[in-house]
Amino acid sequence: MSELDRTIHEPARLRILTILSGIDVADFSFLCNTLGLTKGNLSSHMDRLEKAGYVEVNKTFNGKVPHTEFRISTEGRDALDAYWSSIDAIRSMALPEDDQAEDQGRNGKT
Repeated sequence: MSELDRTIHEPARLRILTILSGIDVADFSFLCNTLGLTKGNLSSHMDRLEKAGYVEVNKTFNGKVPHTEFRISTEGRDALDAYWSSIDAIRSMALPEDDQAEDQGRNGKT
């Protein structure tokens, strides 16, 4: 089992990547409102994700108003998938055998 990616493991960044994995693109205002983060906090997290190569940032202007859009990168999607696989591996180690069988039944696994 690999160690959890600390960049993704931070709750706000995990929420950001999870949202971006389900949509094509999101703008700064949408993410601020959806996540309930301050502009500075979101900006800081996005900077960290961009430096890790997990998000792509597109900055434009609508007239004189800046407009920033984000999308998850292929590397970010792969890292998020690996993160969830690591979480699943941890969960399967922590469950007693009887609970694993019940959990697999709930998830449609046999």
